[in-house]
Amino acid sequence: MTHVLWPEGAPFHLADQDYSPSLVSYLVDRQEKHGAIIICPGGGYQHRAPHEGEPVAKWLNGLGISAFVLNYRVSPFRHPAPLADAQRAIRYVRSNADEWNIDRNRVGILGFSAGGHLASTASTHFEQGCYEAVDKIDSENCRPDITVLCYPVISFTQHFHEGSSNNLLGENAPEQLRSSLSNEYNVSSDVPPAFLWHTADDEAVPVENSMLYAQALSKHGIPFEMHIFPHGRHGLGLAENEPEVRKWSELCGSWLGKQGF
Repeated sequence: MTHVLWPEGAPFHLADQDYSPSLVSYLVDRQEKHGAIIICPGGGYQHRAPHEGEPVAKWLNGLGISAFVLNYRVSPFRHPAPLADAQRAIRYVRSNADEWNIDRNRVGILGFSAGGHLASTASTHFEQGCYEAVDKIDSENCRPDITVLCYPVISFTQHFHEGSSNNLLGENAPEQLRSSLSNEYNVSSDVPPAFLWHTADDEAVPVENSMLYAQALSKHGIPFEMHIFPHGRHGLGLAENEPEVRKWSELCGSWLGKQGF
């Protein structure tokens, strides 16, 4: 089911279906309250890759986790539009937690590539509101409880993916703006635990991105688990045709279980 994120009259409401931010829900039928994860597909902030959306939601359903694919705004929209969509999505899920039998204290976010940048931004910028409240949904907390980052874009100052930077910030963005959204600089002691995976020879988004975030988590004492696989192209998603890399989903499932999801 598709849920429109912003009500009519809100600053971020769009009538154009091609750009209107939404959540697509994949709910599991469980008697007890359970965890939920919001999925941010990648695509360089230019599009949203389908193989990093619904298939991932169905994998999470198989673990007993309700999932939501976030159709966040991409180019020609710039920051803070995607972050506003992510913050609103987390609040939207929490505001409907009782109806969907979801534990409001077990709402995570998962992202691939540029979607990983969005997920890590939501995980590090939750105290920085990027829009004015529009209704009671915005009274909910927008801090995710856990973060899953799959070959994520993390930095816009080192080892960065130029396309993601240009699409989100515009060409020749000021250094201060680049730094403010380079999430290795934005980790604090309140950032949620994280699971990360990457391939060592990723030519599009260098593995150093995951390593920078992991180093920042370690510095602040935030629990994390990271797996770096020797080989694999960028954008593998569930990596079903890559016997070694596809182990990430099993490893992540085990980690999610330890987090109470």
